[in-house]
Amino acid sequence: MFTDTHCHIFKEYFDDIDATLNKALENKVNRYINNADNISSSKEVLELVDKYNLMYGAIGIHPEYVDNYTKEDLSFIEKNLTNKKIVAIGEIGLDYHYTKENKEKQIELFERQLKLAEKYNKPVIVHSREATKDTIDTLKKYKVKGVIHSFSGSFETACIYIKMGFLLGLNGVITFKNANIKEVYKKVPLHNIVLETDSPYLAPVPYRGKKNEPANILVIAEFLASLYGVSISYLSEVTNENIARIFDK
Repeated sequence: MFTDTHCHIFKEYFDDIDATLNKALENKVNRYINNADNISSSKEVLELVDKYNLMYGAIGIHPEYVDNYTKEDLSFIEKNLTNKKIVAIGEIGLDYHYTKENKEKQIELFERQLKLAEKYNKPVIVHSREATKDTIDTLKKYKVKGVIHSFSGSFETACIYIKMGFLLGLNGVITFKNANIKEVYKKVPLHNIVLETDSPYLAPVPYRGKKNEPANILVIAEFLASLYGVSISYLSEVTNENIARIFDK
């Protein structure tokens, strides 16, 4: 069985969540970490993890919402970190793709949530886009562990994150025809990797361009098993051990 360590399973994207999760179960995907990106989705995560036994949650504020969050939002996140079904703070981080003009505000928001992670001993699920150096420099200030979501950097960067105690989140991007990260991941030992879909985004080949869903973890797993020359069962065993090491569940 497999775990989707990063998905966004919300009513906004999925008309029938029950059917979506049942389809995933048929594809040997039986656990999910549902990731929020703002306060509204954090509230929905809390509702859904209470409803679904095998769904866990990450709550937090994505850098995209840096101009809209309030201190009350951070208090809400802190208040709910003691919920046993909330296994991480996420999706948080830095994103300079669209603008660098608010980078100081992004770093401030990132640090505030890293402080909570340190205080409550929670792993973090980190989004980093065109902000590698600042992400690494910021993470080094705190005693935290977690996952670098949708990692697509160099092998040298992968080694830095791994040395810091982070796992690399691998998703459908690796199946794309021109994805150079295949060569990077070939050098990364399996005990440093977890699987994710980022549903409803980044559907793997042959579903690229369509809405992604947790069931597609099996497609990603099959591709990765072939890349590493290992069995699906071995891949399942190793990635689930990796998850347990970070998330304590």
